[in-house]
Amino acid sequence: MTIKKASSELPVNERAQHLLKVLIERYIQDGEPVGSRTLSRDSGLDLSPATIRNVMADLEDLGLVTSPHTSSGRVPTATGYRMFVDTLVTLKPLEAGKIQQLESGLFSSSDPKILVESASKLLSRLTHMAGLVMIPRRKQLTFRQIEFLPLSSKRLLTILVTTEGEVHNRVIEVRKNYSPSQLVEFANILNQHYIGTSMEEMHTRLVREMEQARADMNQIMAQALEMAEQVIDPEIGGDDYVMAGQTNLMDFNDFSQMNKLRELFDSFTEKHEILHLLDGSMLAEGVQLFIGEESGYKPLDQCSLVTASYQLDSKVAGVLGVVGPTRMAYDRVIPIVDITAKLLSSAMQSRKDK
Repeated sequence: MTIKKASSELPVNERAQHLLKVLIERYIQDGEPVGSRTLSRDSGLDLSPATIRNVMADLEDLGLVTSPHTSSGRVPTATGYRMFVDTLVTLKPLEAGKIQQLESGLFSSSDPKILVESASKLLSRLTHMAGLVMIPRRKQLTFRQIEFLPLSSKRLLTILVTTEGEVHNRVIEVRKNYSPSQLVEFANILNQHYIGTSMEEMHTRLVREMEQARADMNQIMAQALEMAEQVIDPEIGGDDYVMAGQTNLMDFNDFSQMNKLRELFDSFTEKHEILHLLDGSMLAEGVQLFIGEESGYKPLDQCSLVTASYQLDSKVAGVLGVVGPTRMAYDRVIPIVDITAKLLSSAMQSRKDK
């Protein structure tokens, strides 16, 4: 199983890694800051509390743990979880009964929509978190032209036309007012730059060229690309995703602040940013994790998103995943997501081959 790895390694010796592993496992289990006395008892190492406190101070300096001001114990940070997932966690094989539960749930229908809904419900049921599955991606479309029409001060109607003759309208919000001539200029740039490009290739180029335009301080190009990205992204990643078990998240103390929970639920309803994350996951092999702020999406700052792509005809058809608190049982959730993606691929192929 392939898992997205951290981009850098921190200098942490074997003893400190072991204590970090024990701390995170205890925190995942109890949800309470972990003190040196608990670590001394649970670690199996013959270390004094003073030695453990020194190791914890070093881990805190590295940004792997932090001390809530209400307790002398420590809790892991997103960076700590990342090291844990990349190098310390021991994945638990999925029990035969749960595999059978997945198989019976996924191979009971030949309707793709029902398959997707079943997969999201099964992910939620097995993890007690929120399960989501992207609806299989649409047929390949090719960009022909785009037009921006002002609706109000910062709202635009975008009209996108494909060479297949499909017309897609979408209302987007922009950061500032643009004159009609500027909107025409933006459209002309995109029409000249991308005509005849597949939607998938266009999206890949958009992401790359947005960064390049920012680096070159080409503001006109950057603004045109940013507006196009809002329109193109949902079209190529699938029209939608199905989600189940959002209310499970209310059972976690991690989401006790109602404003944070409301912001998270709003993001599930709005969908655009999460679709963007799922779309990016389609390019990755194996299981991919976004831990806390790694997603780059503020409503998910206290969450982890575990994803894996599923296939049809040996090509990626969509992405499924689980959303939960950063304090999730990664050793259990990662195998569930991985196997569900493989089984959904088999169920989709079996339906098509009949």
